Amino acid sequence: MTTPPAGLAMVRNRGLEIPEEGATPLPGGMTLYLKAGPDGTSVGDCPFAHYVRIVLNEKGLEYDLKPSTQETKPQWLIDYYDGSMPALRHRKECYVESDVIAQYLDFFFQEPPLSDKKRFVAKAQEVTDGLFPSIAKYLKHTPDGDEEDEALKLSLMDALSRLEDHLGDESDGERTGPYFVGNGSTFTLVDASLAPKLYHMQTGLKEFKGNAIDVAAVFPQLRGYMDSVFARQSFVDSIYPEETVVWGWSNARS
Repeated sequence: MTTPPAGLAMVRNRGLEIPEEGATPLPGGMTLYLKAGPDGTSVGDCPFAHYVRIVLNEKGLEYDLKPSTQETKPQWLIDYYDGSMPALRHRKECYVESDVIAQYLDFFFQEPPLSDKKRFVAKAQEVTDGLFPSIAKYLKHTPDGDEEDEALKLSLMDALSRLEDHLGDESDGERTGPYFVGNGSTFTLVDASLAPKLYHMQTGLKEFKGNAIDVAAVFPQLRGYMDSVFARQSFVDSIYPEETVVWGWSNARS
């Protein structure tokens, strides 16, 4: 049996075991527990849950959604997994942390594959590392426009510059597609993870920062990338309204 990705070893610490050969997980019986929206029952604004849903949609896997608040989380999720969400319950097993869930799905449900050569993936992950903390710090900061706000904006712009440079880099061969890893021809877990974060950034910049960073003007290749991943059906089918994103960040800013 092929060795599972390193990230899947993390589930052993939660009382779960990698299935032995002959016990490969089968489709069906999946439930995704995720942050609820402002009404307590709709899908909330969590970009990490959005990432998992994109992967599930790419794989064509059926699953039930259980938006949950602190009060409506199942007791077993609180007792055994500290209430962490997103949490994917697959029959008798449960996986938490979005990267672990995504690796589990890509390893055991391999069509279509959401991977590329390891060195290409590692390079892309290095470029995107630290992006979401930069987005979060800038969007959460108040008051808008003060000296610290400007410093946080510049930090985010540095992170976006790394993405822009990567999208224009052809040192690994001519780019033949719009996606982030390698030559851009394959939609991977990196794209599934990155797209929701950029959606949050786009919405937050417009709502809270007066579009202080003009992505289209300053980072045109990144803007083109965003348009491509936002148009992908797996993203469209799992999106939540901008109003929900605004609600989430408004709570974080208060």
